[in-house]
Amino acid sequence: MQEHNLKKVAILGRPNVGKSSLFNRLARQRDAITSDVSGTTRDIKKRIVTISGNRDFEVIDTGGIDYSSELFSKVAEFSLRAADMADVIVYMVDGKTIPDEEDKELFYKLQQMNKPLALVVNKIDNDKEEERYWEFLEFGADATFPMSVSHNRYFNDFYAWLEEYIPAKEEKPELQIEEAEVDPFEEIVRDINSTVEDEDQEVSVAIIGRVNTGKSSLLNALLGEERSVVSDVAGTTIDPIDEQIEYNDYKITFVDTAGIRRRGKIVGIEKYALGRTEAMLEKADIALLMIDATVGVTELDERIAGLIEKFRLGTLIVINKWDIRGEKTYEEAVDDIRDELKFLHYAPLITISAKTGMRVNKILDQITTIYEKYKQRIPTSKLNDVLREAMQRHHVPSYNGALVKIKFATQYETKPPKIALITNRPDGLHFSYKRYLSNYIRSKFDFEGVPLDIVARKRGERFEED
Repeated sequence: MQEHNLKKVAILGRPNVGKSSLFNRLARQRDAITSDVSGTTRDIKKRIVTISGNRDFEVIDTGGIDYSSELFSKVAEFSLRAADMADVIVYMVDGKTIPDEEDKELFYKLQQMNKPLALVVNKIDNDKEEERYWEFLEFGADATFPMSVSHNRYFNDFYAWLEEYIPAKEEKPELQIEEAEVDPFEEIVRDINSTVEDEDQEVSVAIIGRVNTGKSSLLNALLGEERSVVSDVAGTTIDPIDEQIEYNDYKITFVDTAGIRRRGKIVGIEKYALGRTEAMLEKADIALLMIDATVGVTELDERIAGLIEKFRLGTLIVINKWDIRGEKTYEEAVDDIRDELKFLHYAPLITISAKTGMRVNKILDQITTIYEKYKQRIPTSKLNDVLREAMQRHHVPSYNGALVKIKFATQYETKPPKIALITNRPDGLHFSYKRYLSNYIRSKFDFEGVPLDIVARKRGERFEED
């Protein structure tokens, strides 16, 4: 495909929303200067980008749109001109702020160009900040994507959307397949419930646990060679060490974390290592929680497990040193762990000996199985069939005598799976009923090893009945 025939994708937005960071992410290089100073990008940068191996396009990074001065007004003029020349437009907003009227006006001006237009809500760095994303649905965009460019989160759906408008280099005749009837729920939430998934075979695995639980020994056993220093001195590993292997078409990256000490003992470099560990966990998909079978679950183990809950990771509980555990039976050990770590009820367990290699070979299969569930998306039609079935078994409780009605459900995110219940009274949906629905959904779809987030949301303007 010649360069002049390439599709052009323009990234627009007000200053300091992350346009250059997205440009760099797409271009896989740090060419545009990124900083927290508003208005850093004042010219137009272009790069040829390839996604999915065979789709090329030209990405255009524009200056922030701001009419506060003569200089910035000129930058804004160039930015809008780039949008006029583009085939696809990406408009970015800062997800850490509330929707801004100036952003809306600019977005509506871009809508009038009648081009594919996505609203990217950037800086959604963690689950807590995801709440803000829903406020931006009032823009009425055909495609809205929560995203954290700096943390590389939530890119799959955005890439899938881009692929709709970026042709492949070599077009092959498509098979004529009779399409199934479109479910009305799928149509309603088409912007946040894409059924297209990237061929995502790269898994980031965090090995986490107290000091001296055998994390480095497990890493060495999984890799089959000595790559991390192992000793009997607690806290030998200071920096996280990344190692990547290929297994059954997956690329699995292990991070052997620094041992986490009790808070009162964290000093100097180990405090730095703990910060690095948390930063790594934020980027991980799967956590291997190491528990010492000779000690059992301690209070510190619970706190460490809480980090897994905080970052909503897929989880495998690894009970190490099983060969020297003492008198405890398997049932007794499992019951004790389940009792202490109730919030990780969804996580499977495996007993191993990293030192002897006992059952270590089963961990890779467990990781890939959990990852497939971590990234799975349930079709809206099937999800709502299960929702209706669950509500027939147990009706939604009223709230202060008022009727609470769940209109429909949709899975709006993967890694981890997140399901929104669209209801007339979000605050009136009791947490115990959401827990019931979560357990019922788990009984119908296999989410073992994976957290399942269910939130209640009110139907916005875009979801109103015709």
